[in-house]
Amino acid sequence: MKIGIPKEIKNNENRVAMTPAGVYELISQGHEVYVQQTAGEGSGFSDEEYEEVGASLLPTIAEVYAIAEMIVKVKEPIEEEYPLIKKDQVIFTYFHFASNQTLTEAMIESEAVCIAYETVEDEEGTLPLLTPMSEVAGRMAIQQGAKYLEKPIKGRGVLLGGVPGVAPGKVLILGAGTVGIQAAKMAAGLGAHVTILDIDLKKLRHVNNILPSHVVTMFSSKYNIQRLIKNHDLIVGGVLIKGGKAPKLITRDMLKMIRPGTVLVDVAVDQGGCFETTKPTTHEDPTYIIDDVVHYCVANMPGAVPYTSTIALTNVTLPYILKLANLGWEAACEKDPSLEKGLNIIHGEVVYEEINEAFGWETLV
Repeated sequence: MKIGIPKEIKNNENRVAMTPAGVYELISQGHEVYVQQTAGEGSGFSDEEYEEVGASLLPTIAEVYAIAEMIVKVKEPIEEEYPLIKKDQVIFTYFHFASNQTLTEAMIESEAVCIAYETVEDEEGTLPLLTPMSEVAGRMAIQQGAKYLEKPIKGRGVLLGGVPGVAPGKVLILGAGTVGIQAAKMAAGLGAHVTILDIDLKKLRHVNNILPSHVVTMFSSKYNIQRLIKNHDLIVGGVLIKGGKAPKLITRDMLKMIRPGTVLVDVAVDQGGCFETTKPTTHEDPTYIIDDVVHYCVANMPGAVPYTSTIALTNVTLPYILKLANLGWEAACEKDPSLEKGLNIIHGEVVYEEINEAFGWETLV
């Protein structure tokens, strides 16, 4: 199979879909890999490294799309890529369709086969291709939140770990999934007081078992959220609805309850965000302030640490890419139920029901 790896062109997206080591595995199994020139530079991988393992370098993104039977990416295609996508071409990437109707309609019109990393689901119900980026984003949520709590950046001026004689900062985490647990680990490691909320008591028991005693678990309810947001310094939104839109757990009106300078970090921004005031931002311009509350809503947080993120992503996507390349998408999805769940749009039809629900489409489009 001819596999294309274009350079990511979303704002400040420095990741690349595959390391040279991953490309080597594909080529060793008889496949042709076409990498756009400088695609790996942002992640620390040179053109020469790709050439050394047998990849063909192409100068433009259009040439990569034109020759490839399967495109492997990191982020969803953006508007200038829409015309490049061909009928029957397999696009394997993070899509997050439920939060982007324009993208969804463009992919329907393209008649491509869209397989979304974020909905590939294994037998245990986990999302193996989303997990490593959720781990990165959860840890970064605390790293970035701690920075934006600084007074020169309009934060409350709180040091999360405190110092002798001064109480530590307070971190509230909405969601006890991968993002929430990784955020709690980082915040607890800094010495902050951490409260983590979820509606799943099994997850809360797991948190209670693996994290230190200054990480407090609590059942997530509107009452508890309203009570807790009044006295926490950093609030992290890490709620995930598989393939669907995130629920709005903090409304616009609730901002009035939050102290000035508090920082909200919405890791769920790719799925519409779990704060009503969330709007996607970039690494170039990451924050905005509403009612004196700092919002950090960067839609590709792991893109800020591309070396780590690219290796972590390749580690989990490569086995699936090999199946798709070796068997073709239909046979691969038939043999692997977890990969089949990644199918979102096939030849102009939405086959992942949560997308239809997100846009109020009653039947397949």
